[in-house]
Amino acid sequence: MTHKIAILGASGYTGAELVRLIASHPNMEIKALTASRKAGQSMAQVFPFLRHLDLPELVTIEEVDFSEIDLCFCALPHATSQAVIRELPKDLKIVDLSADFRLRDPAEYTKWYGGVHDALELQAEAVYGLTEFYRDDIRGARLVAGTGCNAATGQYALRPLIADRVIALDDIIINLITGVSGAGRSLKENLLHAELSEGAHGYAVGGTHRHLGEFDQEFSAIAGEPVRVQFTPHLIPANRGILGTVYVKGSPEAVYKSLAQAYENEPFMIMLPFGETPSTRHVRGSNFCHVGVTGDRIEGRAIVMVALDNLTKGSSGQALQNANLMLGEDETAGLMMAPVFP
Repeated sequence: MTHKIAILGASGYTGAELVRLIASHPNMEIKALTASRKAGQSMAQVFPFLRHLDLPELVTIEEVDFSEIDLCFCALPHATSQAVIRELPKDLKIVDLSADFRLRDPAEYTKWYGGVHDALELQAEAVYGLTEFYRDDIRGARLVAGTGCNAATGQYALRPLIADRVIALDDIIINLITGVSGAGRSLKENLLHAELSEGAHGYAVGGTHRHLGEFDQEFSAIAGEPVRVQFTPHLIPANRGILGTVYVKGSPEAVYKSLAQAYENEPFMIMLPFGETPSTRHVRGSNFCHVGVTGDRIEGRAIVMVALDNLTKGSSGQALQNANLMLGEDETAGLMMAPVFP
């Protein structure tokens, strides 16, 4: 069976990444692609690297006939997404890549995103899209909320450790570096080559990054008590990739065992040998996530490192992984391509 797919917001990075991935999917066909400012153009004009594909022309959302669509990916900006999804057919399967449905508590959404949520009935329905930990819920979901790419990276390092109680919950530090594509495709002065190249800097320092809302929600739910982590992201002059370095109190051997058991049968989660650490260059352009654990010179402390591609495993690849479950497809369909190296 061929599933008919729509991608809303196809002119952004995550939209283009979805097209790239779905192009190799055996049972999906892209029937509609939308963009606001670029409606009327072809994907070849907007993204020449996709010119070999036979794709529909970019149109506005209003021009799409959703009666022909089996599943819709929404790669739209925060706040825009909820307004659009609220007007879509109520039986349409949707994977949202924005932040609009990640947080279950409306007050937390307002706290981190600065506005009142306008689709609370959908927010209550949405399933959190971290596939490896919400797989059963995702299979039966109509609306899935993709995670933040930084939030996914930190959770892959920590969820099993919190669940297994092998680390201290009051002393967790997440230090993360990320490529510039995570900021989206809109023109921003601080992301110009001359402004960004040959440097690195922290941002949202001191606990203001929005993905902390996801950490608070998910880690506290696992622990059954409030868990607050320290988290500082850094922007580096690379196009793709996230490398998270997580510092915890606990036996390095116990930390490694917990993660290795959690990911033993996960197709995209690759545990490195103990003491070996990952690199973003080894996951680039893929849906794989590499996890490494090493001890620290201070006894009783461990360092967990996680590398993934923010556009693939951190966003569009995760979205396709979830869509496969929602449509009854093999979870890995369209996603087993090898990383690009060098």
